[in-house]
Amino acid sequence: MRTYYCGHLRSVNIGETVTLCGWVDRYRDHGGVVFLDLRDRSGLVQIISDPERTPNSYSLSTSVRNEYVLRITGRVSQRPEESINPKIPGGDIEVYADEIEILNGLGKPLPFLVSSNDTESVREELRLKYRYLDLRRERMTRNLQLRHEVIKAMRRFLEDQEHFIEVETPILTRSTPEGARDYLVPSRVNPGEWFALPQSPQLFKQMLMVSGFDRYYQIARCFRDEDLRADRQPEFTQLDMEMSFMSQEEVLALNENLVCHIFKTVKNIDLPRPFPRMTYSEAMERYGSDRPDTRFGLELADVSDLLKDSGFKVFSAAIKSGGIVKILPIPGGNDLISNVQIKPGGDLFKEATEAGAKGLAYIRVKADGQIDTIGAIKDNLSDDQKAEILQRTNAKAGDLLLFGAGDVATVNKTLDRLRLVIGNRLGLIDPNQINLLWVTDFPMFEWNQDEKRLEAIHHPFTSPHPDDINDLKTARAQAYDLVLNGTEIGGGSLRIYQREIQEKVFDAIGLSTEEAYNKFGFLLEAFEYGTPPHGGIAYGLDRLVMLLAGEDSIRDVIAFPKTQQARCLLTNAPSGVDQKQLKELQVASTYKPKKSE
Repeated sequence: MRTYYCGHLRSVNIGETVTLCGWVDRYRDHGGVVFLDLRDRSGLVQIISDPERTPNSYSLSTSVRNEYVLRITGRVSQRPEESINPKIPGGDIEVYADEIEILNGLGKPLPFLVSSNDTESVREELRLKYRYLDLRRERMTRNLQLRHEVIKAMRRFLEDQEHFIEVETPILTRSTPEGARDYLVPSRVNPGEWFALPQSPQLFKQMLMVSGFDRYYQIARCFRDEDLRADRQPEFTQLDMEMSFMSQEEVLALNENLVCHIFKTVKNIDLPRPFPRMTYSEAMERYGSDRPDTRFGLELADVSDLLKDSGFKVFSAAIKSGGIVKILPIPGGNDLISNVQIKPGGDLFKEATEAGAKGLAYIRVKADGQIDTIGAIKDNLSDDQKAEILQRTNAKAGDLLLFGAGDVATVNKTLDRLRLVIGNRLGLIDPNQINLLWVTDFPMFEWNQDEKRLEAIHHPFTSPHPDDINDLKTARAQAYDLVLNGTEIGGGSLRIYQREIQEKVFDAIGLSTEEAYNKFGFLLEAFEYGTPPHGGIAYGLDRLVMLLAGEDSIRDVIAFPKTQQARCLLTNAPSGVDQKQLKELQVASTYKPKKSE
């Protein structure tokens, strides 16, 4: 059918007769000479047909149009110097078409212009409905090719250098507690019972460690029935890994080598090693986030101890009720951020309230280096407090200090959000900079206010820190997340491998002995048969490729993604099914559509 891909031709092929297949990207008729850009997934090549040099193809060339599927046989020639296109590989050659065959045309008008790479002008809903056309675009082709290269680099490193073995784990499994909602699948042959689609291969990869497959990996499909956003999908892909007989230091070192290999292979970027590390508590203290973007400063300062007896009730009341007061310093902020932006109705005030804050207090540092306070704050800060605030924030003349006061979670969420918004608006973030960071020593548990119980921050199979084993409720986990420019791209931990510790963790999250055995009896029993110490990590593949591609949404690096309403517009899924199918499954729907008014 063809001898070359369009994008693979180079000047060394000049003089060859080649056969190419692809789609017409652009058609141009220049005074009797027809120019076609022929496209396949490898790129473009310019095709020429004119009545003198290629009379056999000329009459047919005038009838083709954009997105026609062609097979072309012709001679590779040097382009005239004035028509060389330096923007594309092979832009110095062209093919004179001796033969053109139309393999297929268009039966109806295109819903959008495929040859244009301007996706902003096309509604995403339309792009997803006609995804097979959208994927022909250079941008999307490039993104999927990048995804392929990332996966290939992962496989080569893990298999060829580190002796990992790929093992597929079940897609139909059992529903377990913790984490997001499961996607459930009814069993026809076991009436009244259900499978769940896996949120991760966690338990199966631990079983593989028990089985002696001490270095496992999988490009795993995972499913979570949760609310969506730009970097989430109901089904997603992760690089899943598990290793036996390795310390946390060894796990982190191996994964640094993996990430460096990916960046070098795919982007030709040499990353410095070792990657910086920061404990969870330090990250929350300095940035208000467990996945901080460290490409810029604007670090937070905790002044709770300084203001606990303040006459300003907003501050003192927050601290006395168990909350905190923190400051986000903005160097030069007096000239960059107006009072209107900070006060009710302003854009920064809105950002703060959307994060859960009730308001946004602030003070400015005057030209003489003294604090200029307003309102109720003015009369409730002593000279010593003002001096200490300046010292802790390292504030200088012209700086703006934004306050967060309230419960710990809300203050951190608010100031983290403001930090990122202001950092972007003030141009403090270099988009070409790459900052990787390990965040370690997460708490084992957090309090679920709705269910009035502890729940595992990562999952209940994470091993507690050996020094904290006697007080699991406040224990640190032997867990680690890898953060790239403020986005978590991977997370893992050392696992529990002793039955008695696993039972203590189940008890801490409120699982009775009977519930624990009913749901995880196979795991507890496996721990009786010589389970090795082990740990692992999983990378969000979609999210990693999104960052490497410079995209804002993982939908642009997935071939056939769902919308934010968890729908596939291409196939119109999910959809209703025949009553016969439901009857065979012994399932009935209780859904009643709302009556239209």
